Amino acid sequence: MPLPRWLARFNSRVTNRILGRLATRLPGWGVVVHIGRKTRREYRTPVFIFRRRDRLVIALTYGRESEWVQNVLAQGGCKLESQGRTLSLSQPRLFHDDDRRDLPRFHRSILGVFGVSDFLEFTVSG
Repeated sequence: MPLPRWLARFNSRVTNRILGRLATRLPGWGVVVHIGRKTRREYRTPVFIFRRRDRLVIALTYGRESEWVQNVLAQGGCKLESQGRTLSLSQPRLFHDDDRRDLPRFHRSILGVFGVSDFLEFTVSG
């Protein structure tokens, strides 16, 4: 089970504003830049990222029903700011992996503690 929704609401109002500045610089982190489906506003969401073969994967710590996930799926992609670069991500694909077997050991153990097993995988366009 992903992290609780009340924590997601708290993080979006408080923690993400602080973490967002750091996440663009920290290895294994990034900021998803996406457009709201209803508001048409630009949003920035800090995320855990890792490579899986030739694709980039984001751990869905609050589950697949999160607004940012729905926005990215509706758009067919997003931008990702990570380690001083901006990447275009396309062809999003949701997948579920209870064992987190394709994740690096660090991610597997941390996300396992929180029961995170949903992921969003992308093609990196640039």
